[in-house]
Amino acid sequence: AYPVFSKHGIKPQIWQALQTGKGLSNAEKVASAAEALVPLAQKTGESGLALGLYNEGGWGGLPNNMVAVCKTLREKGFKHVGLVYHFHHAHPRIATFSDDLAKMKPYLLCVNLNGMADPATEDASKAAVKVKAIGSGKFEREMIATLIAQSYTGPVGVLGHVTTRDVEEVLSENLVGLEKLLAELPPKDLPVTSEN
Repeated sequence: AYPVFSKHGIKPQIWQALQTGKGLSNAEKVASAAEALVPLAQKTGESGLALGLYNEGGWGGLPNNMVAVCKTLREKGFKHVGLVYHFHHAHPRIATFSDDLAKMKPYLLCVNLNGMADPATEDASKAAVKVKAIGSGKFEREMIATLIAQSYTGPVGVLGHVTTRDVEEVLSENLVGLEKLLAELPPKDLPVTSEN
């Protein structure tokens, strides 16, 4: 694909799930995971493309590990490496999203939104539950409000991860849900006025 990108002058972000590193200690796993990504970091860097590590799950999906691997790669000179965070892989971390976001925010290239099921009442490992339309879940409103409250201004995405439906229909449904949800959120940073 790289010659096609170059030929047409397009600069997509390249996303790679962060795999579990090898080693006994977390530091060894971080170093191993970063080292395994060096060839991809070199290739994307040479092509002028951002490389986004994303939270597929497991060790590599934990924000502390994502940040540590990203920092390690940047220390090796790969300043174009950042993070991509998918809501649909974050069901186990809904309660810690605010803290996680604060750690990841300096490195975020994109945040992908979707409706968030309640893991206490639904099996979020099932695709139909994991990837709900925005506005049809229990926690996405709170999580999107957290993005706004922490002044995240980077790109957001909506993934068409529903293989049984037309992707245009799925994306339209998500955009309608997002617009409705945003309209319901309280305005941020509006000046306080008083009537005389």
